[in-house]
Amino acid sequence: MKTCDLHTHSVYSDGTLTPCELIDAAIASGLSALAMTDHNTVAGLDDFMKAAQGKPIEIVPGVEFTTADNGTELHILGLFITPGMYNAINRYIARATELKDESNYKLIKRLRERGYDITFREVMESSKGHINRANIAAVLVKKGYIGSISEGFETILHKDYGLYEPPERLSSTETISFIRSIGAVAVWAHPYFNVDFERSKEFLPRAVKAGLQGMETVYTTYDEETAIKAKEICHSFGLYESGGSDFHGANKPKISLGKGYGNLCIPYVFYEKLNGLRNT
Repeated sequence: MKTCDLHTHSVYSDGTLTPCELIDAAIASGLSALAMTDHNTVAGLDDFMKAAQGKPIEIVPGVEFTTADNGTELHILGLFITPGMYNAINRYIARATELKDESNYKLIKRLRERGYDITFREVMESSKGHINRANIAAVLVKKGYIGSISEGFETILHKDYGLYEPPERLSSTETISFIRSIGAVAVWAHPYFNVDFERSKEFLPRAVKAGLQGMETVYTTYDEETAIKAKEICHSFGLYESGGSDFHGANKPKISLGKGYGNLCIPYVFYEKLNGLRNT
């Protein structure tokens, strides 16, 4: 059975593989299609497309937009991005990027005030694109302050700890409309990572009205019950299924490309159906 992975990250956000390494790893894993969806940046997409030339794999250039809906952080994927869309995307995320950078500066400053030896420059050097808390956590792991990135998110980098101040986010529905306006495909990433079923059914009518076309029904952290329910809800709203590992390389070492925790098998037909939605 042909499979795919429609949600992964590279060094251009908070992953550890270059676009070329990501593609080669996907081929070695037997994947037939791969999406690279770095957070809030298109910086690595040219490298991604160039690295795929002549290789036996279909690629999906993408972006994972960090958004919020009524105070809840939601991530929206824009898939099948083309170079002609870059300027519009960069303009759209410019203010959000500024706010995110301010949040990162404040977090690092507060960490330093608490005695953590960390600088913004060395965090920037860990990524070729826009940084986020995962990049900060990776530096803290390297220096021995925390044991893992997940530990950091659960402790000193959690908003309740008092050091991290979440930035203002882009609107989820406005982002979906924007993605559609430029001709890309809008997919809700990992809906049940931090939202329950009832909350999703409150959001989805507005999301579909805004132009949402798909949602991830196959995802690394879903158990069997969640995956079945996600599929039911997806179909009830007339959406197309998508799936991804959310692979980050060494920054999330337990997650394998295309396979997640070993529980994933994302059908290639997901890629084919979403590909058919381009420019619609």
